[in-house]
This record gives sequence, structure tokens and C-alpha cells, in this order.
Amino acid sequence: MNADKNTKKVCKYFTIFEYEKEQEYLRQMHRSGWKLVKVTGLTRYHFEKCEPEDVIYQLDYNPQRTEQKEEYIQMFADCGWEYLQDYAGYSYFRKPAAAPGSDEIFCDDESRLQMMKRVFKDRFLPLFIILSLLLVPQFIGSLFDGDAAVAVVLGIMIALYVWVFFTAARQYFKYKNGRR
Repeated sequence: MNADKNTKKVCKYFTIFEYEKEQEYLRQMHRSGWKLVKVTGLTRYHFEKCEPEDVIYQLDYNPQRTEQKEEYIQMFADCGWEYLQDYAGYSYFRKPAAAPGSDEIFCDDESRLQMMKRVFKDRFLPLFIILSLLLVPQFIGSLFDGDAAVAVVLGIMIALYVWVFFTAARQYFKYKNGRR
């Protein structure tokens, strides 16, 4: 908590595919009287004191939209969504729950699945390559060299990668199979 009682900074981590949990977290914060101002650094959320209100937050992952940014933002504005910022490939939007129109920026599971495919291609493919080409060979080499400290550190990193991959794959297949 800042010395200023009208602002708050919170470090909170959500995996790439946990955007719905992040949206719900931001909605709960707004209901509690803290509206999102921006996200910085390693998922550091900056909030400002406000009147408690039910506000819906939505995230869209599409870093390729930079060429048509104005049209992209205007499309959401036309549907009542306020654009907040871009962070780590995601665009953040919000609107009051009482506002007319849909409570979601995605109209169906297919569009959600398309977003997840973009996340997979842009984020998980590079992570998989790093894991496969850099960490695993180093880990195996450290086991044969008897370098226990390096093996432990690399083993922990590999375990974290595997956990992230498993979590993401589970979420992806839930959407692919039509279960939210």
C-alpha cells in the first residue's frame, strides 16, 4: 500500500491463459472501490480509490493489432468499452456492468479459442523452443557433470515451465471442447 491512501499497488500473477481470473479480480477490486489505472512491471497493478461500482473488465490478446490501433480501439468504444492500456500483448478494456450491450468482448467460444491460439503461437511456442533447446540439454549435461547446484536450479526452471504448459493446455482444451 502506498503512503497515499488514494492509490494502491498490488503485485499479483496470472498465467497467460488465466485472463478470465484476472478480469474477475479487477472487477472485484472495482466493486471494493479500487479502479485499475494501469499495469506495469511484472504484473504490478496500480489502483486508484473510487466509488464502489460493478465494472466489467475484459482483456483481448492480439499484439498484431498495432497497425490498426485506432480502428481497433474505436470498434470497442462503439460497443461501450473504455480502452485502458496494452500490457504484455493484452489490451485492457472496461465498462460499467449496467451499460447496454454485451458483458463480454467475445461473442462466442470460437473467438475465445482464436485468441488462445494467438497466445499459444506468440508465447508458448517460443517458451517451448527455449525449454527444448536450452534448458533440457543444460539440465542433462549438469546431471552428467555432477554439478548439483546447476541441476537443481535448472530442474526448478523446467518444473515451472512444465506447470505453465500443463495449465495452459488444460485451459486451451477446455475452450476447444466447449467447456468454460
